[in-house]
Amino acid sequence: MRDRLVAIVFTFMLAMGLVQGQPQRPTADKVFKNVKVLTGIPVDEFMATMGFFSASLGMTCTDCHTAESGGSWANYADDTEVKQTARIMIGMVAGINKAYFGGKREVTCYSCHRGGDRPLLTPSLAELYGPPGPQREPDQLVRQDSKTASPDQILDKFIQAIGGAERLAGLTSFVGRGKYQGYAADDKLPFEIFAKAPDQRATIVHGPGGDTITTFDGHSGWVAAPATDKPVSPIEMTGGDLIGAKLDAELAFSVKIKQQLTQWRVGFPAEINNQEVQLVQGTADGRYPVNLYFDNKSGLLVRVVRYQDSPVGLNPTQVDYSDYRDVGGIMLPFRWATTWLDGRSITELTEIQPNVAIDGSKFAKPLK
Repeated sequence: MRDRLVAIVFTFMLAMGLVQGQPQRPTADKVFKNVKVLTGIPVDEFMATMGFFSASLGMTCTDCHTAESGGSWANYADDTEVKQTARIMIGMVAGINKAYFGGKREVTCYSCHRGGDRPLLTPSLAELYGPPGPQREPDQLVRQDSKTASPDQILDKFIQAIGGAERLAGLTSFVGRGKYQGYAADDKLPFEIFAKAPDQRATIVHGPGGDTITTFDGHSGWVAAPATDKPVSPIEMTGGDLIGAKLDAELAFSVKIKQQLTQWRVGFPAEINNQEVQLVQGTADGRYPVNLYFDNKSGLLVRVVRYQDSPVGLNPTQVDYSDYRDVGGIMLPFRWATTWLDGRSITELTEIQPNVAIDGSKFAKPLK
């Protein structure tokens, strides 16, 4: 009886974050002011939700908040008529999904808005009779295409294309340097990347107002940025952000790519930049897919698309890899473009040094 009571008390303390080593993660409504609907979720998930709103309605941050918000994070807490409408819309969409789809998310802001501030009411003849739009990115696991090669065959071709399993096993770390260019920015900023097998990765963008540091130590991930760029710093990664950080770290050492995801299957052929590519899907959490596109000729990985969940919808992140170069017998991408709902960046490396000693502190939680 006593042991059972102790177990109950310990479980309660664990849930409340009172046990040493189990800190309670602050939620968005505890960090920000005037959060009335999106309560109880992590900060990074809250920020991803803002990005989903922005993309769905084609609006910027200051379109929903006040114009003064652009110069002060505190002003984002001010109420506006648009924010009040957004709270009503969140409840409406949740109500539709609950009443008609058993709580499953089948309707989102994007379902009606499609990038406009108001839902369209009248069909567009130009869209109806015009050329077809771009092929939609699958956000669910597709059915295995029996007419194509198996996932193992495509992944084996990729491993061979970048150097072979034996050489890849010999790559234990690398340090790279180059330039980083953010969305709509003219300047290219100094950039560093540190990677250590099997799953540690850190990047540093040296900006004029301070460094932006992203780290993943194999278990936890963090993003620290100057106060002008982030309302809170550092921000701990959770959910899909954390899965994405882990995937990025593991893909730096692709020798065990088959073990990094599960439920592998081959999807439809596609074309990226006039190159024929093959879609291969896996999943990291059993819920949402990770879409990997491999060049049919070279076998190299040219694109990865992953998803982060939020209370209102899925946030896709796309990474396009190019400019593969030989580094000690291993082909590594020297350029990648990262695109998400509210931004895009291009990273171009000028050098990569393989198998160098990297202090473990590089991958730890950044200091404020």
